[in-house]
Amino acid sequence: QVQLMESGGGLVQAGGSLRLSCVASGSTFSINGMGWYRQAPGKQRDVVAVIGSGGSPNYADSVKGRFTISRDNAKNTVYLQMNSLKAEDTAVYYCYAASMYGRKHDTWGQGTQVTVSS
Repeated sequence: QVQLMESGGGLVQAGGSLRLSCVASGSTFSINGMGWYRQAPGKQRDVVAVIGSGGSPNYADSVKGRFTISRDNAKNTVYLQMNSLKAEDTAVYYCYAASMYGRKHDTWGQGTQVTVSS
């Protein structure tokens, strides 16, 4: 099994920046893609950014040009650099690891709160 530990959330003013980190442990050999999702109160959990095992990123339209996802396979860590934050970015952010064994083996982190004040 894979375990994920997120960090870096907090309170920031609009226009500011935060960097989220997610460290994977356990059966990290089984991870292929990783990503970040977010969920605001009363809303669905939506993808923010994903990154393949080779390092190719994809972003939700709402964060393109502002957020950057990166991955350090040697450290089993994925990052989300968030710049030019907006109030609508306020949500719980979850790290996600896709397993080569199928969706039932995918792993979610516990989530970290990001609050952007305006």
